[in-house]
Amino acid sequence: MYENYYGFKERPFQLSPDPRFFFASSNHQRAMSYLQYGLDQGEGFIVVTGPIGTGKTTIARNLLNNIADDSIVAAQLVTTKLDPQELLELVAFEFKIAVKGKSKAELLQSIEQFLIDLNRQGKRALLIVDEAQNLPIETVEELRMLSNFQLDNKPLIQSFLLGQEELKDIIQAPNMEQFRQRIIASAHLKPLTSDEVKEYINHRLQQAGCIKEALFSDEGFKVIHEKTLGVPRKINIFVDRLLLFGFLEELTCIDVDAINEVALEMQVELTGSLHKVQLTSNEPSQASAQLIVNSTENVENMKEILREVEEILESSIKQKIKMARYVDKLLKQKSRLYAENNIDESVEAISELTADTTVSANSEPSSENNKS
Repeated sequence: MYENYYGFKERPFQLSPDPRFFFASSNHQRAMSYLQYGLDQGEGFIVVTGPIGTGKTTIARNLLNNIADDSIVAAQLVTTKLDPQELLELVAFEFKIAVKGKSKAELLQSIEQFLIDLNRQGKRALLIVDEAQNLPIETVEELRMLSNFQLDNKPLIQSFLLGQEELKDIIQAPNMEQFRQRIIASAHLKPLTSDEVKEYINHRLQQAGCIKEALFSDEGFKVIHEKTLGVPRKINIFVDRLLLFGFLEELTCIDVDAINEVALEMQVELTGSLHKVQLTSNEPSQASAQLIVNSTENVENMKEILREVEEILESSIKQKIKMARYVDKLLKQKSRLYAENNIDESVEAISELTADTTVSANSEPSSENNKS
């Protein structure tokens, strides 16, 4: 919606990971270097962890996008909680190995034969497991067992694990010593610094074709960092809303006041706030089973809930009013253009009619003379 207003070729802050918008902060560049190192080694596990929204999936997509080696056959798993059998079935599916009706032993034989065939073609398999923190310990152990497939003392498959911080706890479990010994490098992603937030935003704006040099004030970048805590996904959500707000308000520069206003609007949305305010459950706990409906405390709680609902509705109404104004403005512009086109057509028609009349008038005397 705001793309044309700001001169973008596309939306610069979409949530879906896109390698074209990858921003290599010092921390992310280190993680990419580890992944590339792992590729060069051709063995072992590379583990990348980080909080939600720090760019783990983007790194994986960027790596896959930049693999120029035709000898690497890569597959990516975005896991849920899989048991070992389900993991093997998913691995086989991603590598396009027939799995229907096969037992675990037959699955392993099919996967091993596939890997051997790749090796004979001068190729090797790379498995990228995203959201690996969801895997049970026994399933992670199954990944280690896959790494045992070798030919001429060379591994036939290599695995990269990307996950949230809970993945560390899985790897550090006492019975995961054999797995830990297979890890050749690990990296932990961190939120962006204040300076990196500015570079990140400008990078994405430039990738989207932004032609404005100072869309955000310098102080504004600091406030965005404060509101988003430097988490890339939160930055994308927040700045996308800022650009929509700037478009609706016809702002050429989004300053601190505008940023604070949008932050206030987003703070009361049902999806949560940018300040880590957690919504409390409406379900009664066992400790509060003896609920006194008429107590002053409960009345105040109800008032607070009603106030929050009122704020949410008010914020929603404001957004709808802004949208209605924008649509009204577009309709007026269309009406004006339509009227101008009609006027031009009418003038052109009158001119043609006048010209025809003139020609007709000039030809009548000639006709009379001919008769004479």
